[in-house]
Amino acid sequence: MFVASNFLMAVASILDFLLTAYMWVIIGRAVISWVNADPYNPIVRFLYEITEPLLGRIRRYLPVSMGSMDFSPVILIVIIMFLQSFLVPTIKQMAHGMG
Repeated sequence: MFVASNFLMAVASILDFLLTAYMWVIIGRAVISWVNADPYNPIVRFLYEITEPLLGRIRRYLPVSMGSMDFSPVILIVIIMFLQSFLVPTIKQMAHGMG
């Protein structure tokens, strides 16, 4: 069972890393939205393409009366923090229970 335990630990570590990296991508997207960045820049386009699917879904559920402030990055970061504090430790505890 140590193979399955090690596998779950690796999955938890990779998931934690990917969630952290995606959180920084979202922060980068928010910072770029504050300045007048060139929309044809490959980095700007990459940030928009990788974040817009999730941010667009969140925006559909936000009330329109929030003015011009876009709170979808904040909500997505809170979701990522929840996953990092609940899902990753749960997977690690499952791995410890197997080994």
